[in-house]
Amino acid sequence: MLKEYKTTTEVTGPLLVVDKVEGVSYDELVDVTMPSGEERRGKVLEVDGEKAVIQMFEGTTGLDVPETKVRFTGDVLKLPVSTDLLGRTFSGSGKPIDGKPEIVPDEELDINGASINPAARAYPDDFIQTGISTIDGMNTLVLGQKLPVFSGSGMPHSMVAAQIARQATVPSAKDIEFAVVFGAMGITYEEAEFFIDDFTSRGAMEHSVLFINLADDPTVERIATPRMALTAAEYLAFTKGMHVLVILTDMTNYAEALREISSARKEVPGRRGYPGYLYSDLSTLYERAGRLQGEEGSITQIPILSMPEDDITHPIPDLTGYITEGQIVLGRDLHQKGIYPPTNVLGSLSRLMPKGIGEGKTRDDHSGVANQLFASYARGKEVRDLAVILGEGALTDTDKKYLEFTERFEDEFVRQESTDNRSIEDTLTLAWKLLRILPDNELKRVKPEHIEQYAPKAEEQAAA
Repeated sequence: MLKEYKTTTEVTGPLLVVDKVEGVSYDELVDVTMPSGEERRGKVLEVDGEKAVIQMFEGTTGLDVPETKVRFTGDVLKLPVSTDLLGRTFSGSGKPIDGKPEIVPDEELDINGASINPAARAYPDDFIQTGISTIDGMNTLVLGQKLPVFSGSGMPHSMVAAQIARQATVPSAKDIEFAVVFGAMGITYEEAEFFIDDFTSRGAMEHSVLFINLADDPTVERIATPRMALTAAEYLAFTKGMHVLVILTDMTNYAEALREISSARKEVPGRRGYPGYLYSDLSTLYERAGRLQGEEGSITQIPILSMPEDDITHPIPDLTGYITEGQIVLGRDLHQKGIYPPTNVLGSLSRLMPKGIGEGKTRDDHSGVANQLFASYARGKEVRDLAVILGEGALTDTDKKYLEFTERFEDEFVRQESTDNRSIEDTLTLAWKLLRILPDNELKRVKPEHIEQYAPKAEEQAAA
């Protein structure tokens, strides 16, 4: 029988302090009865002797300290799972919000899960096609990788996230079912409507699961949302053998929620007021991505975060970069030119790209083409800066070719419609078409046999 306590001594923000408790565990679920009879839920955040700190899911408004009843359930927060998750939309606490009934679960899983044991990991080495040239061609996403998107306020990261969710496929594993788990934290009603409408209207909903936490939802629910999403992904990947892409947005809102709770607990703050355990907390989320030896399924993770004031040295992107395997950076300058997606390719990196491209995976010329694009675009941007100072009349003929390449690279390769789903063949052919602007003696990072084999096809396509 559950013991009921009426020993609440303090209410601070979303936190409730209960004294004289026995046998209480960290993360244990709590039922709280208000004086009005209303039931609310919370979980144990800290236990110190006979004192327990409870974090309330629905807030503490209306609580009467002497009259509040608290019951510790002896259980932790769990997510009911089955393949019926696919096609459904849930709140950040795992409750259906699509007007459909609760799912009939095969089992219920603890949302805290566990990071994958490094010894049990299989190395990621399969190409994921997103249909976006700047990712597929130059910063390739690999199955089982964690590759964040660094964005900024007002940038179209929501559109990029929705496009990746719609278009992502694994060309080498067409016989294995592919699913998308989408976790949104602290988003507005408008953003929530955008994601739900986009997934539904473009046919992506049937193989997707959505967890939506709105900006006015409880802070503690924001902490649970990514864990709900990853628990669903682990079930689909490692129990049902699917390849699962997890998209989490916006991790900045998640970190802000951590800071709010840390402040309410009166913890000593770290950098910029964030808790000192921000790094380890983020790692418990990011390290749940990957592949397991002997398992068909996989979890690939794309966390999206908006950098405050576009500052890549801010603690959230900084710590995220230490844990993950690269980053896709969206550039403010390209966005202001009206280019979508505004991918800053020179600031982006996929550390696992070499393992996921090449003959038998994408194409044998992929590595050389990507390196040549990076080198040529970097040179072209230098030339463009020089032309601003000296004028185009001071440029050599080769410099003018680089200037033309840079303008067309941004306008044709980087820019694409949000509905434009380019295959890797399309991306590489377009790359060759642009590289042919430059003299052959400038193409030092591609093999001569690849120029002979692939460049004419690009020229024929351009002529057509």
